[in-house]
Amino acid sequence: MANTVKKQSRKTTPHSKPQIAVVPEFVPAVQTNAALIARREAAVPRGVASAAPIFAQKAENSELWDVEGNRYIDFAGGIAVLNTGHRHPAVVAAAKAQEDLYTHTSFQVVPYEPYIALAEKLNELAPGDHAKKTLLVTTGAEAVENAVKIARAATGRPGIIAFTGGYHGRTLLTLGMTGKISPYKKDVGPFPSDIYRAPFPNVRDGISVQDALTGLQNLFLTDAQPERVAAIIIEPVLGEGGYTPVPFEMMQALRDICDTHGIMLIADEIQAGFGRTGTWFAIEHSGVIPDLITVAKSMAGGYPIAGVIGRAEVMDAVIPGGLGGTYGGNPVACAAALAAIQAIEDEGLLARSTALGAHFRTKFADIGARVAPYRMWDIRGLGAMLAVEFVTDFETIAPDTALTKAVVAHALKRGLILLGCGMHGNALRIMVPLTASDEIIDEGLAIFEEALAAAVVELRG
Repeated sequence: MANTVKKQSRKTTPHSKPQIAVVPEFVPAVQTNAALIARREAAVPRGVASAAPIFAQKAENSELWDVEGNRYIDFAGGIAVLNTGHRHPAVVAAAKAQEDLYTHTSFQVVPYEPYIALAEKLNELAPGDHAKKTLLVTTGAEAVENAVKIARAATGRPGIIAFTGGYHGRTLLTLGMTGKISPYKKDVGPFPSDIYRAPFPNVRDGISVQDALTGLQNLFLTDAQPERVAAIIIEPVLGEGGYTPVPFEMMQALRDICDTHGIMLIADEIQAGFGRTGTWFAIEHSGVIPDLITVAKSMAGGYPIAGVIGRAEVMDAVIPGGLGGTYGGNPVACAAALAAIQAIEDEGLLARSTALGAHFRTKFADIGARVAPYRMWDIRGLGAMLAVEFVTDFETIAPDTALTKAVVAHALKRGLILLGCGMHGNALRIMVPLTASDEIIDEGLAIFEEALAAAVVELRG
């Protein structure tokens, strides 16, 4: 007689709660930076570069500890993502609360309220009293690509004008707009057509606002017929290009040019937004109201989300189904973003950014004069979005990339995380969380002074 196995019946209903297994607390294995670097080199392509040869174990506000227990003050903020600091309690709590409800449905399948609430908030914050709508996506490059798509749909034109030194992403279309070859565009062309480059007004390169505007007008005469240009895109403060603000008169002139020719003005606020410059959006300093704004980075305090905010009639130019993405506007990230924006408001971080900017300017000027005379050529930016630029001397103002790299290396050895930027890699940018205490800020500045002194000595030797 054959053996029979009697199946146990289990009654379930569509709404029955699943049994949750008790999982032992995870205790990470003891790691070293060197061992993880070896694993990284074997598993991750070299094109994904890391600025610091350390691996994060935990972080809190403006401090980070690596896997070996070493403490660092973070002046990089995950590349300007952490204006509200690492693991802001309100941001983490909002994300966890959302996770207890649902983590994904895809807004294009089953929509959810957090997406709408965040869109409403962004529409409220964006400059201008016109009706606005917001599209939510996942990354900054995705936001820029969608802004271009929306502008083209709204105008029926193909052309896009960007500027030298601008950074708009690493996807193929956004690389076409990014105005810096190495490392972003090296060896990966050709790039999409109908993208044109205008000169950015920059004192370092001897390009005045009038020079830049003349260059733009010449572009209209030679390559970019204005009636075929959909949008002009510009970072109100260059990010990777060196933390150089667009002169306000330039921004105002661009608004007039766009109005004259029916061109959309896109403000790429991905790095400059959400309080980094002392206002919600950096373009507010100029008084100019753009047609479209791209946002990401510090919007959600460390959670991946991005978006396009724009004039309602422009945003509605794309047909239903033409915008979106499977993960776009993830509900957990939406909840985190709403909490991060609330924290910026509740904690007065716009005013804090302005105060920090003034403090950094004063301290940098003093440190530069005492420790590295005639080497710190420029201190620039808006609010706490600041950079210092190093040169070999004040007469030639030749970029000193070696000194900049040495300062970054010596700072890391002493427990301070810094990042460079600029077309020549000779500027250091400040992206410290706006929630950092005065004590942490001054401790970081003291380390910076030591690192600068050590770098000067090293290069002299």
